[in-house]
Amino acid sequence: MDIGRAYRFVFDDPNWLKKVGIAALVTLIPVLGTIVIMGWSIEITRRVINNDPEPLPDWDNFSELLNKGLRAFAVSLAYMLPVIVIVTCGQLVAGGAIAGLATSSSDSTAMGTGMAILFGCIYCLVLILSIALGFFLMAANGRLAVYGEISAAFKFTEVIAQLRAAPVAYLMVILISWLTNMLLVPLGAIACGIGIIFTSALGMAISAHLIGQAYTISQSAQAATNSI
Repeated sequence: MDIGRAYRFVFDDPNWLKKVGIAALVTLIPVLGTIVIMGWSIEITRRVINNDPEPLPDWDNFSELLNKGLRAFAVSLAYMLPVIVIVTCGQLVAGGAIAGLATSSSDSTAMGTGMAILFGCIYCLVLILSIALGFFLMAANGRLAVYGEISAAFKFTEVIAQLRAAPVAYLMVILISWLTNMLLVPLGAIACGIGIIFTSALGMAISAHLIGQAYTISQSAQAATNSI
């Protein structure tokens, strides 16, 4: 995996400042902005997989990016549904427990300890499940970028085959994306917080490029295995 290329490709584009700047402004649009940026990221992944000489998309076709973003949003929502359900149930339990503490005359210390243990277990479960589902989602997004159809992201046999063919590549995507965001957020905060929207868009572009690389590596590994 060419990590350096994932960082360079944005700045290699002569219009990178305009493209990333528009992406940053789009993120300010409530709900819709997030969906469009997801479509922009999927388009980056598609271009990287297709070895496009200009992987950073322009904003001349907003409706197309919106359509791609809606598909990406649907896929992400479906893959992360188990986490959403667990978190929602945890919040309901927390609300019930707090109400119980307010009205109960029993030992509140013991009940509070039990709540802390329960929430700790829920947090650990959500963390582990989020990481695991994140792996599947990256592979699914690669397929979505290539085929353009939501159904392609839910062909679980192919998704699992991609992960098995290049587990290290997908692990690197998660680690590098996390480290990149950890670095960019403080830099964005320097400009009174305004720069965060710019660095967030930049981070999404880098992650999308890495996902495209991981998909390509996986496809090459599968092809090599099938040729033996």
